[in-house]
Amino acid sequence: MIKFFRQSYAIQYVVIALMAIALWIPAFISGKNTMGLDSPVTPLFNLIDGLIGFSPILQHTIAFLLIVLEALLFNAILINNQITGKVGTMGAFVFVLLMSLTCTQTQFYPFALATLFIILMLRSFFEVHLSPNPELSLLNAGLLIAVASMCYFPAILLIVWSIVVLPMAKKGSFRLTLIPILGFLAVYFLYFVGVFLFGDFRTVGQGYLDYFASFRLSVAGLNYKIIILLALLIVAAVILLFGGNNANMEKSVAVRTKISMTAVMLVIAVFLLFLTGNPLMHGLLFLVLSVIYAYAFSYMGNTGWANLLLTLFLILVFANHYYFKIM
Repeated sequence: MIKFFRQSYAIQYVVIALMAIALWIPAFISGKNTMGLDSPVTPLFNLIDGLIGFSPILQHTIAFLLIVLEALLFNAILINNQITGKVGTMGAFVFVLLMSLTCTQTQFYPFALATLFIILMLRSFFEVHLSPNPELSLLNAGLLIAVASMCYFPAILLIVWSIVVLPMAKKGSFRLTLIPILGFLAVYFLYFVGVFLFGDFRTVGQGYLDYFASFRLSVAGLNYKIIILLALLIVAAVILLFGGNNANMEKSVAVRTKISMTAVMLVIAVFLLFLTGNPLMHGLLFLVLSVIYAYAFSYMGNTGWANLLLTLFLILVFANHYYFKIM
C-alpha cells in the first residue's frame, strides 16, 4: 500500500477520492449540524458559516471539497519541498486519512477552514531556508497566520512558532523576526479599522475581551478514547521518524530543516488539545502528523510491517465511521 502511493498515476488519485468519499458518506447521511468554536473571535469563519449554515448538506459539501482541495495542495507542497518523493500521492493520502479520521472531523468547523491558510503558511516558511531574500515569504506567512486565526483563533500561536523556527532556518535576525509579526498585525489593524468604520466596534472588542477573560485550559475533553488515539498516533510518528527501518530517508540539510521546523509545531499542537471544546476539532496535531507520516512513508526502507499496521488502522477507522461511531 505504501509503495502504491509513492507513485503518481491517475489511479492513485481515484483511490484517494474514493477513500475520501467513503469517509464522508456517514456525515452526509446523518445530516448533523456542524459546530464551531470561539465564534466571537472567528469573523471569517462566521461569515462563511452564515452564508451556508442554512443547509447541513451544503456545509458538509463545502467541507468535503475543502478537504480535497487542501489534500491536493498539501501533496504538491510536500513534493516541491522534497519532503516526499518527486512523484507520488503519499501526502494527499495521509492528509485525507488524518483530517477525516473520526466522525467528529467530517463536518464544517473552524480548523477545517483555517487549514487551507496554515498549509499556505507552511509553504512560505519552507521557502525561507534557502531563499537569499526571505522577506516576502515571511510577510506572506504573517498575513496567512492572521487570516487563519480569523477562522480558528488559536492559530495566533503560530506567530510564536515563527519566532522559534527562524533560527533553525538560519534566518534568525531581529529584523526578519519582526516581518511575520508586522504582517500579522497589519491584517488585524485593517480588520479593526473596518469594524470601526462600518461595524459595531464596541461589540466586537467586547467579544475579544470576553474570550481572553474566559480563556481556560482543561482536560475535560480528553476522555480515554481520545487519549489512546492521540497517544498511538504520536508514538507511531516517533517510531517512524527514529526507527531503524528509516535508514533510507532523505538526508539533505534542507529537508531535515523543514521536518525539524514542522516537529516544533507539534508542541503547539499538543498544547491546543487542552483548550475548551472537543480536542479532535483542534486539528493542528493531525496536520503536523500528516507531514511526518508522509515523509516517513516516502523514504522508509522496509515497508512490510508498516503496511500491516496501516491496513489494520484503516479497518478500524472505517469501522468507527460506519459501525462504532465512538469519536
